[in-house]
Amino acid sequence: MRIGFIRHGSTLWNKEKRAQGSSDIHLDEQGRRDAAKLGESLLNEEWDMIVSSDLSRAKETAEIIGRFLHIDVKTDPRLREAGGGQIEGTTEQERIEKWGENWRELDLGIEKEERVVARAHEALNDLHQQYPGQNILIVSHGSFLRHFFKSTLPELNHEKHIVNTSLTVLRRKGDEWLNELYHSTSHLD
Repeated sequence: MRIGFIRHGSTLWNKEKRAQGSSDIHLDEQGRRDAAKLGESLLNEEWDMIVSSDLSRAKETAEIIGRFLHIDVKTDPRLREAGGGQIEGTTEQERIEKWGENWRELDLGIEKEERVVARAHEALNDLHQQYPGQNILIVSHGSFLRHFFKSTLPELNHEKHIVNTSLTVLRRKGDEWLNELYHSTSHLD
């Protein structure tokens, strides 16, 4: 099984550096253009299906890519972004003004990393059982992907920001994930 993990295209809130979490924010025009560039770059590769978070920014990214590859999109809410609780819609400066410099230490209802990782592995294990040997594109979100990659590929540097429409490709061999491509944005060049 080979899985390509894609972060959704850009949104206005990305540009404003607002925490999106499970808020249903739409792509902006650049996000649509970049998704099309990625879709076009994948034309010569073998992909069997696309599964997306059900949030519109991920789903629309997946649908744009799917039009290039002639693949319908399935959605799975387990691929949603980590819930942001009270910080959704706020910038770093607004969080500091509201809760102080140490806002990260407060219980603001942010979904715990362990929960995000658990639902990521649950969704991927289900895909592995239902579609063995398939090449699947998954369109999800930055924090969701960072948490999953940290749990799956601990040897890699996870401090690097996951760019919108970046592609990471992993191959599953038994219970192990092997990295083929990490945070590629070559389609944006």
